[in-house]
Amino acid sequence: MSMDFKKKLPIPMEAKALYPVSEKAAEIKAETDKKIAEVLSGESDKKLLIIGPCSADREDAVFEYCSRLRRVQDEVKDKIIIIPRVYTNKPRTTGDGYKGMLHQPDPNEKPDPFKGILAIRQLHARVLTELGLSTADEMLYPANYRYLSDLMSYVAVGARSVENQEHRLVSSGITVPVGMKNPTSGDLSVMMNAITAAHHSHEFIYRGWDVETTGNPLAHAILRGYVNKHGEAIPNYHYEDLSHLCELYNKSGLENPACIVDTNHSNSGKKYLEQPRIAKEVLHSMRHNEEIGKMVKGFIIESYLLDGAQKIGPDEIPGCSITDPCLGWEKTEKLILDIAELS
Repeated sequence: MSMDFKKKLPIPMEAKALYPVSEKAAEIKAETDKKIAEVLSGESDKKLLIIGPCSADREDAVFEYCSRLRRVQDEVKDKIIIIPRVYTNKPRTTGDGYKGMLHQPDPNEKPDPFKGILAIRQLHARVLTELGLSTADEMLYPANYRYLSDLMSYVAVGARSVENQEHRLVSSGITVPVGMKNPTSGDLSVMMNAITAAHHSHEFIYRGWDVETTGNPLAHAILRGYVNKHGEAIPNYHYEDLSHLCELYNKSGLENPACIVDTNHSNSGKKYLEQPRIAKEVLHSMRHNEEIGKMVKGFIIESYLLDGAQKIGPDEIPGCSITDPCLGWEKTEKLILDIAELS
């Protein structure tokens, strides 16, 4: 048993210097950040759509997918803000399997975090610079957030990370919205505690520094379903679940009560074709109950160029997920247009 220190990795400042953000791209991100904040604070009634592959696996396919999102964004700009889901960190329940582009910029080769750091920065920067879309990623490793901090407009804390102290404290110092997922156990008090912690200011150790944060009032809930003691997927997007979350927010005293509904994971039982139905049911609940309508700000949807999923290997088809199954593009485009029409 040992730990082999293989290679010193670049610090975030060095990675940012290799792939800098242009002044124009920085302005686009700042404007996007402002629009997203207006949705979460209730100043805008637009919906947020964090949408994209379960895991970003290769630059060419992800960029093609985001290019298509760019075209649809122009059609629905009055109703929806699209935030490409460029998830380059993949949590693994057992620790085995593909851990995302950060670890393996090429899924068919050995892990190379040095190349991975540069690959994920290049991909996020390209989407922002060439398409004018700032992105979302999951904060699997809080220390790595700084590699992408000037590119992303949305950060998610996953179901397995939401109870972790460092995730909560770092979220309090992030300048863009952080979505806190309910844990895999389904205990919403864990998620609400994480949101509360992120709203508050803290002083702690981060990347070898003594840091102090101001708190993040845009931290909010993500409902993604959960698994019961028998290993069965239990959804939490139904009317009663949303109403219960409204009650928890009312009791918490937190400002900006907000929720994003994840239409896949345990909410769909990983039956990815259920995502359009789930989104439409939530929209119906929002129309039926004004409080729910104000609280729910949008959706997370797992989508890629092709339906389904595939095994990693030399015969991979670009644009088909190598992790969880995703909606293909035709179904995705229809769903985006439907959400805009029903919103």
